[in-house]
Amino acid sequence: MSTEVKVPTLGESVSEATIGQWLKQPGEAVAADEAIASLETDKVAIDVLAPHAGVMGQQIVAEGETVTVGALIATIEEGAGSTGSGAAPAPKPAAAKTETPAPAPTAPTAPAGEAPAGAAVLSPAVRRAVLEYGIDPATITGTGKDGRITKDDVIAAAKNKPASAPAAAAPAVAATSARNEERVKMTRLRQTIAKRLKSAQDNAALLTTFNDVDMSAVIEARNKYKDVFAKKHGIKLGFMSFFAKASVLALKDIPAVNAQIASGEGGDEIVYHDYVDISIAVSAPNGLVVPVVRDCDKLSFAGIESAIADFGKRAKDGTLTMEDMKGGTFTISNGGIFGGLMSTPIINPPQSAVLGLHRIEERPVVRDGQIVIRPMMYIALSYDHRLIDGREAVTALKTIKEAIEDPTRLLIDL
Repeated sequence: MSTEVKVPTLGESVSEATIGQWLKQPGEAVAADEAIASLETDKVAIDVLAPHAGVMGQQIVAEGETVTVGALIATIEEGAGSTGSGAAPAPKPAAAKTETPAPAPTAPTAPAGEAPAGAAVLSPAVRRAVLEYGIDPATITGTGKDGRITKDDVIAAAKNKPASAPAAAAPAVAATSARNEERVKMTRLRQTIAKRLKSAQDNAALLTTFNDVDMSAVIEARNKYKDVFAKKHGIKLGFMSFFAKASVLALKDIPAVNAQIASGEGGDEIVYHDYVDISIAVSAPNGLVVPVVRDCDKLSFAGIESAIADFGKRAKDGTLTMEDMKGGTFTISNGGIFGGLMSTPIINPPQSAVLGLHRIEERPVVRDGQIVIRPMMYIALSYDHRLIDGREAVTALKTIKEAIEDPTRLLIDL
């Protein structure tokens, strides 16, 4: 007897998704509530769980195809099943196709990105990464959910790859003049990112104002209290909580920066918020996501750092939910962790402003008539000029700058 597996409810206003990856293959044993497939929606990846224990049956929809809520995608058959029994038939046809025995020993060294029988299934992004870096997936220890290999795992393995490896591969490269291309369909998440960013450019009157911040005081405070902070709260003290708190001060002083334009029955309306929900841009294997730290104006430094750390871990594991992504009145994006010196971030609609952070580097500056070296950071505020005037944007950014350069302001609400 077989049980139908259908696409679960995906969240508010989300009616369709893409089959990102089949995590179980026909014939493999599955446990109750075990993930058998990963669905990519406009915002996050969602696992489809087995309704009961049994054996993976027919996969009705292929990877990359679009499905709607309630659509039949697979079946679960009754029986104990075995991962080995499902995987074992795979090598036999391969051996039958080749009469010479030579290929058999080389089976473990399958082309990078192709998982051998019984090996973990790799996502399209990971397959592209192992091909690009020439890494054998069998040599990588996965840090993702259920031990899956992530793109970051591949990159880390490439960094630790012995220097002699490229030289050994050189003859193979020289032996062929082929120039290969790979055409891969954009994930639903990447399509949504592209549409939203293009929509922001088309619909909003985008403008960016810049400033630079002396990070000396924050660095000193962080170095002085980071050990005590970690011991008391069980979380590291980072720079993001300082900027989140500084942004709260600016948004409270300049409400327009925390507002948004919304279309109502009577025409365009401005929606002002008496709360501060900050979207924090987080890098995930499939693209940039912006989970929301809610009520930042009421959270402590430890509360903000804990929320950000949790989002970062779940983004890497692919376990962020729709609820994590909903809302947000302002966004902070930290390009500095990738070494960015300066950028013009794009707002996250329907929000009206985004703060861009960049790398910290020592630069000569003038203090009290003397040239001194200070750890400086460029910060940028992109905003929708339809709602926010230049004076308001510059004032908000200046408030953030002053709060970072004198963190005492964060404690006494100045």
